[in-house]
Amino acid sequence: MAARRVDRVERLTNLLALLLETSRPLTMIEIVGALAGQYPDDERNQRAAFERDKAALRDLGVPIDAESELGQGSPGGYRIDRRAYELTDLDLDADERRALQVAVAAVRTDTSAGRDAMWKLGGSAIGEVGTVSAVLPDRPELPVVRAAVASRSTIGFDYRGDRRRIDPWGLLLRGGFWYVVGHDHDRDAKRTFRVDRFGGAPEDIDVGPSGSFERPASFDPRDAFPADPKQIGHAAADGAVAIVRIDATRAAAIEREVGAARVIARRDDGGIDVEVPASNLDAFRSWVLGLLDHAVVIGPPETRAAIVDWLAGVAAGSPA
Repeated sequence: MAARRVDRVERLTNLLALLLETSRPLTMIEIVGALAGQYPDDERNQRAAFERDKAALRDLGVPIDAESELGQGSPGGYRIDRRAYELTDLDLDADERRALQVAVAAVRTDTSAGRDAMWKLGGSAIGEVGTVSAVLPDRPELPVVRAAVASRSTIGFDYRGDRRRIDPWGLLLRGGFWYVVGHDHDRDAKRTFRVDRFGGAPEDIDVGPSGSFERPASFDPRDAFPADPKQIGHAAADGAVAIVRIDATRAAAIEREVGAARVIARRDDGGIDVEVPASNLDAFRSWVLGLLDHAVVIGPPETRAAIVDWLAGVAAGSPA
């Protein structure tokens, strides 16, 4: 089954995030639908896996509330009371909070108690992947998107100036942000979109009729997230590629990162010119700025102008 290929730590992370974010108790069926593809297909194994996940979270000290019924004839529901889970306000400033996180990270964060403390402090355990913070993004679009995932309804929304129409296969929480993964009707391909980048209000999301699509049997949430964040919402086939000149100091490291196939020129001083995806301009800009003065965007003109204009705005105190 597809769910057996999903890393259980990732599934527990997404379950924790879902139960913290929900405004009402969710039934097991709703949870399985929201975490599309992460649980087995048959009800018996779904129930067994869900019970194991609940027990694992409770062993970490997560207070999962279970309500015996949500209404006449309705099954039980689950949620996490944030007030019981999160630490009370410690009245720490930003520097004090970071110092405390470092201290916790240095003392046995490989234990469940250490991980739980780190999460509640809004940090992440050093060396771990997929650690979740108890302070989660509370997006108003999430109930609409989650309902569409569960009902298999096509949605339409504004994204970076374009109107996109997708079949939402599932929601993922990565790096503190929610992403929806699905089939993009206009691009006729799988795409990933960051929910907080949606344009407009939740009511601007068009939701089609239930059962508008079937989720592919091969859909695996583990493989749904682009390896290159500069391609989120896009793909290399979309054609947005930038040329970046890397000096000799960072040339070898960048070639290892992007691959030799992306090196389009080698200069006498040891530097290189590379082609990298730039469809997701925010991610591309972050990548370039991370290289400080070791990289210069040399093309195409519109991408270079966008970076220059943003830097000019920062220097003037008003970044775009």
